[in-house]
Amino acid sequence: MRVLIQAFIITLCFGSVAASAYPGMQPAATPAKPQSSVDKIQQLPEPYALDRVSFTDKEGHSVDFSQYQGKVVMVNMWATWCPPCVRELPALDALAKKLDKQDFVVLPISIDAEGQSLVKPFLSQLGMADFNSFYDQKQALSEIFPLDYIPATFILNKQGQLIAFVRSYVDWSDPKAEKMILEWLK
Repeated sequence: MRVLIQAFIITLCFGSVAASAYPGMQPAATPAKPQSSVDKIQQLPEPYALDRVSFTDKEGHSVDFSQYQGKVVMVNMWATWCPPCVRELPALDALAKKLDKQDFVVLPISIDAEGQSLVKPFLSQLGMADFNSFYDQKQALSEIFPLDYIPATFILNKQGQLIAFVRSYVDWSDPKAEKMILEWLK
């Protein structure tokens, strides 16, 4: 009986130590809140100047970011073959329409190799025929932005410098997104 009691005490002592020995094994005091996709946006410690690289508008004219100085610019790299990219488009469109065009502009830039011949009918099928996409068929913007993962969004300050980025899907309809953008507009 004495051996049984000793075994029980040893089990209690060592068993409880082993069970709580690893961080994270303890039950959480309160359940964790789901993280907002907006929290994935990484702000740079200091603005970063970008080289001038051109892309095209829907008329085929050459465009670069210097044309938007004086505005906060949200550059969203996307493609028709990327489901998370396509999922972002309606919220990006709504955000662009909601915020003051004098201070803020959204530049959705398709990297589809086929350009407008693919993108325009695709947007029409989505019911977004009026969506203003830009084009970078040759992915020239890869000189200044990593394009190995899309969707990717890059935020430029009013001086045309990179201040934040996210290389993931973001729910741009989240009120946290608008709040963050309004902070950049100050």
